[in-house]
Amino acid sequence: MKTQDKNVTTFDKHLDREYGVRGTPEREQFEKEAEAFILGAMLKEARLSRGLTQEQLAEKCGTTKAYISKVENNLKDVRLSTLQNIVEKGLNGHLRLSVQL
Repeated sequence: MKTQDKNVTTFDKHLDREYGVRGTPEREQFEKEAEAFILGAMLKEARLSRGLTQEQLAEKCGTTKAYISKVENNLKDVRLSTLQNIVEKGLNGHLRLSVQL
């Protein structure tokens, strides 16, 4: 029979403790920053999987290497039209968005 470790907690409970429950300003800011980080990581992974450098991707979608770096490293807010341009022209992909309420 397995014994449960009473010190183990879920990730959601950890976030509640560190950033507050969903709906609080601190938690909403954390969630926003996490989504931006994930987006940057996804773009970087897609770029690398296509064998492109940041400079090559920038050239394909009409922006700069510095801008691509900032987006990938979560240092720059990206407009939807720019994101669509990076995904569709630069990565030959399709951008799908989802809204969760």
